[in-house]
Amino acid sequence: MEFKDKIYELRTVKNMSQERLADEIGVSRQAVAKWESGESYPDVNNLVSISNLFSISLDRLLKDDNCIESLSENNLKSDSLIEFLVKAKKNTYAGSGKKEEVSCRSQSNDLIYEEGNYKYFDSYFGGERFIGEEVLFIDDKPVWAMNYSGVEFNEKFSGSFLKKALSNVPVNKPFRGPELFQEGDYLYICKSEGDFEFFSGKEEIYLGEEKVFECLFHGGIIK
Repeated sequence: MEFKDKIYELRTVKNMSQERLADEIGVSRQAVAKWESGESYPDVNNLVSISNLFSISLDRLLKDDNCIESLSENNLKSDSLIEFLVKAKKNTYAGSGKKEEVSCRSQSNDLIYEEGNYKYFDSYFGGERFIGEEVLFIDDKPVWAMNYSGVEFNEKFSGSFLKKALSNVPVNKPFRGPELFQEGDYLYICKSEGDFEFFSGKEEIYLGEEKVFECLFHGGIIK
């Protein structure tokens, strides 16, 4: 892979525009465009800046054709990807986002959110008893997923309360909702083990002392 192609791949994996990359390392957008077209080559100082920005060694940047794959794996834990996941969750089920008119599978409920080269896809079956899967894509390649299944125990369950809890999804554990969320007599509890790379957990909703909802989830990075 030529250097010009590596610069393009590094930038798009990070979901960066040419303008943002230029701002980050202190050059013009035209300079970045010329690097990516092969018309020019960055000087030593800019190479060091690129290396630091993408957390990749100069040796890998200049010599190793596998540097993009290595960066992609590291980027799966990047702040930008997790921030996108949190935003996607808030704009789909938790935010009463519009379901796709055509289901990807028979009788599935599908929700999609996209930004740049990032895509979030949530597909689930059922209602009172449900099972589903969330998947994150970078350039249409699946890189992270979470499976979940749950049950509403009785009519006291509140879907609107669940959505409020899920809209408060924490950045440090962007799986379901926060550890605790309460409104009136409803209490949401979410416990999980692991991190973004590999995790499992359970969420529950109580009305007073009565459990009215439970959901199990697990997932992590796809390789």
